[in-house]
Amino acid sequence: MSVSTTTATSPTIRRSISNTLKGSAGNLVEWYDVYVYSVFLSFFESQFFSADEQNSTVYIWAIFAVTFLMRPIGSWYFGRFADRHGRRLALATSVSLMAACSMLIALAPTAEMIGGWAVVILVFARLVQGFATGGEYGTSATYMSETAISSRRGFLSSFHYVTLVGGHVLAQLTLLVMMLTLTEEQITQWGWRLAFAIGGVGALVVLWLRRTMDESLGADTLAAVRSGQSAEAGSMRELFAHQWRPLLLCFFVTAGGTVAFYTYSVTGPGIVKSAFSGGDAIAGTVINLIALTILMLLQPVGGWLSDIVGRKTLLVFFGIGGVLYTWFLLTALPQQRNPIVAFTILVVGFVILTGYTSINAAVKAQLFPTHIRALGVGFGYALANSVFGGTAPMLYAAAGNAGQVPLFIGYVTAVIAVSLVVYVVFLKNRGQNWLDDEEGMRAKQLSSRLEGP
Repeated sequence: MSVSTTTATSPTIRRSISNTLKGSAGNLVEWYDVYVYSVFLSFFESQFFSADEQNSTVYIWAIFAVTFLMRPIGSWYFGRFADRHGRRLALATSVSLMAACSMLIALAPTAEMIGGWAVVILVFARLVQGFATGGEYGTSATYMSETAISSRRGFLSSFHYVTLVGGHVLAQLTLLVMMLTLTEEQITQWGWRLAFAIGGVGALVVLWLRRTMDESLGADTLAAVRSGQSAEAGSMRELFAHQWRPLLLCFFVTAGGTVAFYTYSVTGPGIVKSAFSGGDAIAGTVINLIALTILMLLQPVGGWLSDIVGRKTLLVFFGIGGVLYTWFLLTALPQQRNPIVAFTILVVGFVILTGYTSINAAVKAQLFPTHIRALGVGFGYALANSVFGGTAPMLYAAAGNAGQVPLFIGYVTAVIAVSLVVYVVFLKNRGQNWLDDEEGMRAKQLSSRLEGP
């Protein structure tokens, strides 16, 4: 696949929308592949662990968590690749890897067939998916922020999380359709395989769409890399030597947001699913599906609002809300048997979460200059995501088994509080940033070329 050499110009609203839709489509499929694991986990758990394994639930969540260890590696590889060879090619490669691994899980033999090797195959596939996801986040967040016009950057870049949450919504919808059309035994035997296969097939469509995206890196930038004039592009040395301040900011901006995201949007629905198990299983799935759909639809609202009141305002709203609400969410939700009350508790948490999710892509992208942006955003996010995000569901499950849920709540609250301090002290609501400065420079260059000598 050739890399587009289209010169990056000041984007029009029409082009911004087109590139946003194409870029976010891949995000949708990749995150469906991530979340189909957590949504169908209780059905395929018995296929990879024997029935007498008492800690199988903790182990299956541990596999979910360990894949996050690959995200920093994926963010390094794809971030460097995207900064040196273009965003479009990096995005196409990551979605191809994701598709291949989803099909591998869909076809994987069970423990009954090959014993412990079944778990080995599952872990391998999930590790590669973690590698691909590490590349997807930073590159797609960078791409969507770069191709958005400055006056609508918050709104357009919010679609990064529209599709991220949308992947979870699709996974929940797939489960609901199966629960309405198949028996629990059928889902356990083969339905979960179909769910993974859907993600693999969907990625092929996205691969075709991403071939037609504009390249957000200019031809001059790509030419400089090829000629060796821009050796610092995508360089870890450049990142740690000269961009360590924005890297630290990216890490701490992400820390509280990612631990809240996986606690609220993965553990929260998991609690609802457990509370409404048995005869109320469909009710629990419907609650989660509607609540997650609302979270998805809230993202453009948060992005639009940030274009008016500023990104910092929304982050501070999230930080204060997360510090105050986490205890209530995790103590009240497990006790609810009233669907409306459970739904309300979940949605209030999602409103708070939107303060982070809707604008985090733009906030991180504007911290870094073009030549290191994909690597900086991806690596800073992946480190925080690996430490605080992917481990949250596993830690909650372990805390629940040990009767120590209050310790987990305190941990989540403390991490959000640290990020809140960073939002208040180190971020600005308005002012110059790399994305706006670069857009202004491109506009001047285009105007000069149009005017002629």
